[in-house]
Amino acid sequence: MVRTDVPPTELLSGEEFLGRLRALEDRYWGSHPFHLRMHAGELSRDELRLWAANRWYYQSVLPRKDAAIVGNCPLPEVRRLWVERIRYHDGAVDGEGGREDWLRLCDALGLDRAEVLDERHVVPGVRFAVDAYVRFAQTRPWVIGVASGLTEMFSGHLMRRRVTDVLAHYRWIRPADLAYFTTRVDAVSGEGKEAVDLVVAHCRTRAEQDAAVAALAFKCDVLWSMLTAIDGTAPR
Repeated sequence: MVRTDVPPTELLSGEEFLGRLRALEDRYWGSHPFHLRMHAGELSRDELRLWAANRWYYQSVLPRKDAAIVGNCPLPEVRRLWVERIRYHDGAVDGEGGREDWLRLCDALGLDRAEVLDERHVVPGVRFAVDAYVRFAQTRPWVIGVASGLTEMFSGHLMRRRVTDVLAHYRWIRPADLAYFTTRVDAVSGEGKEAVDLVVAHCRTRAEQDAAVAALAFKCDVLWSMLTAIDGTAPR
């Protein structure tokens, strides 16, 4: 059981620290009204296209965010581990990786690749939130940057449900079009545990633990703000 009476300067136990991080799941974007409408099959094709084009902007900067964490980290064993995330998203060669999988989803939704890459559909609120996330990783200690990405703890089950619900409600989308999610589910499982282990091991003071919790809350706000911006712009 996680204690709630821990003095504000006392180091949390590993269980208590994890409990504070996991308690933020209610702020994750899985419960955002836009996602709820997506899973209920209530989005139009135009809304799905706008979502995909804006979510692309987020996907496109993840390697930069991870490179910032690597650049801030003095530990070679951590750098070797984290650099694999850059390879995962960028791919070892052109035409591979998570970014390419997302572009293929955009193709399937009827978006021309050029209009996705030139970011013409990215709304200001999404750009602001995503850019803030990159700046956060660039300007915070590496372990706090890692902590901001612990939304991975909450994402696996949502990705599985998204694949099921999207295929059920949007029959014109094929299973192959959702390769980003089907591939990412397995990756998130391993990467998420690695990230949690790093944060627990390297946050050695109560101040660092509190900063890690705040970083995860910030990332939840980034994701929620993205969907709010998309939802406020989406055609009905």
